[in-house]
Amino acid sequence: MGPALAAYDVEKRYGETNALRGVSLEVAPGELVGLLGPNGAGKSTLVKIACGLVRASVGRVEICGRPAGSPEAREALGYLAELFRFPGWQTADEVLTLHQRLVGHGTDAARRHELLDLVGLADARGRRVEEMSKGMQQRLGIAQALVGTPRVLLLDEPTSALDPAGRRDVRILLDDVRERGIGVLLNSHLLTEVELVCDRVVILSRGAVVAAGRPAELARPRGVEIEVDGTTRTFPDATRADVPRIVRELVATGQDVFGVRVRTTTLEEVYLERAEATAE
Repeated sequence: MGPALAAYDVEKRYGETNALRGVSLEVAPGELVGLLGPNGAGKSTLVKIACGLVRASVGRVEICGRPAGSPEAREALGYLAELFRFPGWQTADEVLTLHQRLVGHGTDAARRHELLDLVGLADARGRRVEEMSKGMQQRLGIAQALVGTPRVLLLDEPTSALDPAGRRDVRILLDDVRERGIGVLLNSHLLTEVELVCDRVVILSRGAVVAAGRPAELARPRGVEIEVDGTTRTFPDATRADVPRIVRELVATGQDVFGVRVRTTTLEEVYLERAEATAE
């Protein structure tokens, strides 16, 4: 099976401005990839190309092997914008009914019930949008993106306006979506959320990919901290492999070891280093 979403050497020029400069990435079925980058990095432009709203100047984007913007690609794609709004007077069931009609999938009530159950809104199908919390509206938005059984989801800042409990609910929901074999490209500025939920990350800066890989792969060792006798000793050049030796040496000198921490760079630190280095 090929990638759910693939970008091949994509460039996009707006006059003298290069919004994208040779961007390549893939999202496999059932994989959740975080798309990171500062404002103006090209994330929104890439998402618009994937949706078929904008054409690439060079290169191509494919959805399940079909050109972005083609009827087959649109059929396989679900999208949730960052600043989406549903009519406040509509119920959750009415919102999904409207979007079923928009994508040409009739008004299958059983499918609506399935989607509302998936996002944890089975008991709120008759509740009006204006009566919902932000977290409930966000989950309804994801249900809307899943209308039509897409194989790829593009999610733009799905947890940015939520409290910790709401972000947790969305993380659980994304795990369910991934288990269904749906590929997800997640555009977010909340790096801790991305680190928790994403299989891989792609960092854009000034229209180019400056780092890509699993969060753990992008991290660098930053030494070892060992708590001994009420104080913390730092071994800045040590790695995980050095821990048993260091502990043995400390114990041999009569010191009690209460805890060990292997330090690595966080995704936020990696992001800032790569993005700022490119901006200079």
